[in-house]
Amino acid sequence: MSRRSGRSRLTLVLLVLTSITVITLDFRGPGGVIGSLRSGAADVLSPVRGAAETVFGPVGDGLAGITGYGSLEDENAELRRRIAELEGDELRSEDAERELDALLELKRLDRYTDLPSVAARVVGTPISNFEQTIQLDKGSDDGIGRDMPVVTGAGLVGRVVDVSGSRSIVRLITDPSSSVGVRLSRSADLGVVEGVGPDRPLDLGLIDVGTEVRERELVVTSGVDDSFFPGGIPVARVRSVSSTAGDLETDLDVEPVVDLGRLRFVEVLQTGPR
Repeated sequence: MSRRSGRSRLTLVLLVLTSITVITLDFRGPGGVIGSLRSGAADVLSPVRGAAETVFGPVGDGLAGITGYGSLEDENAELRRRIAELEGDELRSEDAERELDALLELKRLDRYTDLPSVAARVVGTPISNFEQTIQLDKGSDDGIGRDMPVVTGAGLVGRVVDVSGSRSIVRLITDPSSSVGVRLSRSADLGVVEGVGPDRPLDLGLIDVGTEVRERELVVTSGVDDSFFPGGIPVARVRSVSSTAGDLETDLDVEPVVDLGRLRFVEVLQTGPR
């Protein structure tokens, strides 16, 4: 028993010394015994590892894509929001430029009279063919009163027919109940322009059949006594001239000089009480 026990202890000591030696050699450099064994094992297993990556790689990518899908959707939503904001800014800028041009037109052209005026925005358009009126965002609180002429930089729009503290109603010259005393710019003959509804020429009457009238001739307010309008405001241009034998008047159609369907801003001339 003592001999067997002695051999066992000797064997155990030898195994411990051998292990320490191998570990020491491996830590001393890449060329160690363990390093060689590890490299050999890696070479043997490398094809197996590559095949596994080929098979399971797409699955891993798919899982990564699924887990990142929510984040990608959030980024796309944010991009769409920013694009919408930029498009909105561009449209608002375009509209502001148009409004600025309309305001500058009121101030850029020569004034028709020395009368003070109030600039107002058009906030309501005609609601029927029978009543050609617009609504303004200014009223008596701003110094606007009934029968005051309304113009743009191009010419006559109409006159105020109703007013409250903050709103005004303007009857356009195209309204069938509208009539404006005018004169021809070349001959100075006096006549009356009457409205016949939207998108139709105005009717110019009371011009003597012997008066020479040319197409595109300018028609302006007459400014005669008791007129609602000061003289010299452009109203229309002659569109067509015709007459029949025996007529006492020339039949004239005239077109408004103001595009009444695209009004944005107007100017109310503050005439005194009638």
